[in-house]
This record gives sequence, structure tokens and C-alpha cells, in this order.
Amino acid sequence: MRILFAASESHPFIKVGGLGDVAYALPKALRKIGVDARVIIPKYGVIAENMRNSMQHIASFNVPVGWRNQYGGLEYMEYDGVPFYFIDNEYYFKRDGIYGYYDDGERFAFFSKAILEAVRYMGDFKPDVIHCNDWHTAAVIPLYKAFFQWNYPYNNIKTVFTIHNLRYQGVFGKETLGDLLGLGLDYYEEDKMKFYDAISFMKGALNMADRITTVSSTYAEEIKTEYYGEHLDGLLRYRSYDLWGIVNGIDTDIFNPEKDGEIAYNFNGDKLEEKLKNKEVLQSKLGLAVNKNIPMIGMVTRLVDQKGLDLVACVMEDILKMELQLVVLGTGDRAYEDMFRYFAWKYPNKMSANIFFSNDLSKMIYASSDMFLMPSQFEPCGIGQLISLRYGSLPIVRETGGLKDTVHPYNEFTGEGNGFSFSNYNAHDMLYTIQRAVHYYYDEKKIWNSLVRTAMWEDNSWSKSANKYVELYNSMM
Repeated sequence: MRILFAASESHPFIKVGGLGDVAYALPKALRKIGVDARVIIPKYGVIAENMRNSMQHIASFNVPVGWRNQYGGLEYMEYDGVPFYFIDNEYYFKRDGIYGYYDDGERFAFFSKAILEAVRYMGDFKPDVIHCNDWHTAAVIPLYKAFFQWNYPYNNIKTVFTIHNLRYQGVFGKETLGDLLGLGLDYYEEDKMKFYDAISFMKGALNMADRITTVSSTYAEEIKTEYYGEHLDGLLRYRSYDLWGIVNGIDTDIFNPEKDGEIAYNFNGDKLEEKLKNKEVLQSKLGLAVNKNIPMIGMVTRLVDQKGLDLVACVMEDILKMELQLVVLGTGDRAYEDMFRYFAWKYPNKMSANIFFSNDLSKMIYASSDMFLMPSQFEPCGIGQLISLRYGSLPIVRETGGLKDTVHPYNEFTGEGNGFSFSNYNAHDMLYTIQRAVHYYYDEKKIWNSLVRTAMWEDNSWSKSANKYVELYNSMM
């Protein structure tokens, strides 16, 4: 089975969010079970120079973008046993970042068309399935249906579309149909790409993909409701037979506290004293009071409403009046950035606000913290809680999406659980749950350490999910 995994980002070349982890780790897991999975992403200018210099040029070709003819280059390299293809075009991709430009619609329309054109130049690799991810590659599917599906080597290719976050749909003016995609007004219909008075790249994929997936079983059910459905719930209910919810995993080779070279002390469930040493190193580094016995709550997150930061803002004083420390890493909305900076100034021994992103610091927060806070309004899957479990930082989450599927609240009557959770989107419910976790940390140390070991020994790798994807692919053959 041959799978071409199309995404806008992938570790280790370029990563902004969880998609970057998935685009590397899932194909790697699929290859371990005999699937010829390969990845295709843009060749961004911000990819490290040594990696760009290691790429092999395969082909140059023309990419029609509406009335424009643009250069497309196809380059190739293998990393950790996974074959990667790269679409080269400096006009679109040689920039300081990868998202948030005025012409993102044009950039990813080009990328989607270039993916399909590149299939001609992949030698013996003719994909059985093109697996597209989020709106940046969604246009591949309507473009395939319109221009490619009847011609060799494209005939009989199946398509899968994965929703990583339904909120971001790639919505543009209806003129985009002809101007960028080269599609006629027959695609400005409800059963194709029409979205109110505009078009949605994602809606086109949801209408036309052979299968749809999303990244947890709970989120697959949630997005069929009006509250979570982002105005596409009716379509998702209509296509519910083809909608699969498959929970993400993590690459347990990259996220391995026993071997991780980016943390100060390696540890496992039998060496929790070494985890406490990591805490002391981080406390010293961030200027917090150095005390291995005080509970540390970590947050590595985008600072946006979706992540439940309005709940945190509501009870921030109450949280910081407790005997604990809070370490935040991330960027986002200015109001939240300023809020965390203010409380770090007010409580310098208890609060550290790191308004930037650093992979090294994120690893240290996972390895050092005792609890990991994710009070999300919605969360398709979430990677943070899976990493925190791996590093023995017990998640405190709201029961939504993948958080509900992967974090099971501690039950004092049965002893089961791997974290703490609350169901209502309510600041004081969150505060109570934090207080409950802190109580077990201080007053029930035997139970706490048992929970930490349970969390660390869980299997949250990609192995089970990869087999589920094989089942999905087989269902179309």
C-alpha cells in the first residue's frame, strides 16, 4: 500500500503545531508495519540550510494557478527512514515564516496543485491514497476530481482528508475558484465548495474526499453538533458514515525521558528523584524559588481563547495564592501575553511567563512540572497531554475532544486514572480540579507517585492508531 501524506508542515523540517508532529510520526509508524508512506510538504526558506542542502532535485515542472504559470520544483530526501518530497517555489515559500501572509490562499492553492502535478515525477511511486491534512492541502481533493482523476497515473487514487482543527477552514472570496484554482462556477455549490457568500477549501475536501478523519473519537462526535461544528455540522452529519475518529499518538523515540538529550536529568517511573532534579534546574533557570517539594504546573500552549485561557484569567489570583508555581510558554493574543507578564511581575517567585516558543524549554517544562494544565474550550486531540503523561506530569484538562479520550480522572474509590479533569467550561470547576490535584500532591504522596508511574507507563505511541489508519485505507480499496 502506497500513501502520499500531504501537509503544510512536518518535523524535523518545519513545525508550528501538532500537525508537524503527526506528519512525521504517523508515516514513520505506518512504514514500520509495511506501508509505503511518504510525506510531501513545501520547501520553506526557514528550513535549516543543512537540510535544504541535503535535498535531491528530481524534477522541474509548470504549475497552473488560475491564469498564472508558476515554477514547481520537486526535491527529495529521506529522514529516519521516511521519504520526504518538497515542493520548491521561492516566490511562495522563501519567507520568514510559514503562515499568516496576505496571499496564503494563493500560496496553498499553488501547493495543492503542485502536489498533484508532482505525482507524475515520483518514479515507481504511484500513490494508492493521497492523505490531505487541514485546509492548506484541502484543495488537492476538488482539484483531483476536476482535472486529474481520469488520467494515468492518477486513475484509481483514493483520497482521505483529516481535520486537525475545524475552526480554520481556508475561507476565501468566490473569485478564488477561477482566479487561483481554475475551477468553474459549478463548484460554487453547496455540495462542493460554497460557504455562505465565499468558498471554503476545507468544505470542498469534506464534500469530495472518499473518507474523512479527525484526530479523536470524541471530536468526531462533537463536530457533528452545532456548538463545535463551525457551520459544517450538517455536512459532517450527512457524511458521518465516512467520518472516522482516530486518536493521535506521539513518537516515543523523540519523547522519551530516559534518553532525551534536551533535559538536564533522564528519568523513568522508577527514578522519580531525577525528575525532581529537573524541576530544580528549571526553577533556577527561570528565577523561581528553588524548592523541589513545591508543585509546579506547566502550560505549553498557544495563548488564545480556544485553549481556555479566559478561565485561567478569571481565577489567576486564586491559583497563585496556592502553594505552587506556574510556568507558561507560548505566544498568541496580546491580552493573554500581557496578563501572564503582569502576574509574573507580581509573583516573581511563583510565576514564570515565557512569551516565545522554544522546543528546548518546552521539553524542560514537561520534564520538570508535576501537573500540566489544558482547560481547552475545544481540543480536537491535543499533543501536550500525551507528552506530559510520558514525562510524568499529570494532566489537568477539560473533558473535550482528545483530552476526554486520553485523560481519565483519578477515582479515589477504584484507584484508576491518569490525571484530573472537569466537564463544565467553568473557571471555578477548573480551580476546584487544580485544588484537588494539589491536595493529592501534598497529602497523598503514595497515591500521587502511583499515578505518575501509571501515566509514564501508558502506551500513547502511534502503533495502535497506525493500524487503525491501515483499516481505514483498506476500506476504500
